[in-house]
Amino acid sequence: MALLEVKNLTKGFGDTDVLRGVSFSLEQGQVLAIIGSSGSGKTTLLRCLNFLETPDSGEILVSGKPLTGTGLSDAQIRENRMHFGLVFQNYNLFPQYTALQNVTLAPSLRKKGSREELNQKALSLLDQVGLREKASAYPWQLSGGQQQRVAIARALALQPEVLCFDEPTSALDPKLTAEVLRVIRGLKDQHTTMIVVTHEMEFAKSVADVVIYMADGVIEEMGTPQQVFEHPRSEKTRAFLQGALVK
Repeated sequence: MALLEVKNLTKGFGDTDVLRGVSFSLEQGQVLAIIGSSGSGKTTLLRCLNFLETPDSGEILVSGKPLTGTGLSDAQIRENRMHFGLVFQNYNLFPQYTALQNVTLAPSLRKKGSREELNQKALSLLDQVGLREKASAYPWQLSGGQQQRVAIARALALQPEVLCFDEPTSALDPKLTAEVLRVIRGLKDQHTTMIVVTHEMEFAKSVADVVIYMADGVIEEMGTPQQVFEHPRSEKTRAFLQGALVK
């Protein structure tokens, strides 16, 4: 059984259909890279998976359990979100909290342990992303790459089954990008199940198990990195890759 199943997901805003029947599945420990031009529906898909947006129709299942449906209560939506972690483009750290406090906040609110236990877990996660020595630093004292790594530790703190990244390096220069991608590679080595929306084509080629190319709200192409990058079947995919790889 797939860990994550997405079936015929649709989402529109006003007269604009942003997702038009998106379906895919993901196995435990796999990395899915989603590529495509701006406006193709990539971010909306992640927001639907994380229940920051409500799909108009379709199903989301984790370990066979349906998470979507009509009439979900706020409590059910909050519970559904716990299956997923989301790392945003622009970090979204709380500026008034230290790195350690940013990582412990959500587990503390959900009463996942004593303060000492949560602090030790957070320090372990900061160590995992190479920032244990920055535990007492505030976001303004950290580089963009360091802030993004704290955001990754924060997303891992609730032990989500699927960790999602929305263009995690788009706001970073090449050196800081390498820092963040190194952490994501390390998570793959630990068999973390991930969905990564990215414009880093070489990273997608080398790390992903499955690549999806989205265009106009649909999955235009899906396959292994070799299939999608070296033998694309769609003319739209070929045109996108030609432009993306030239850059």
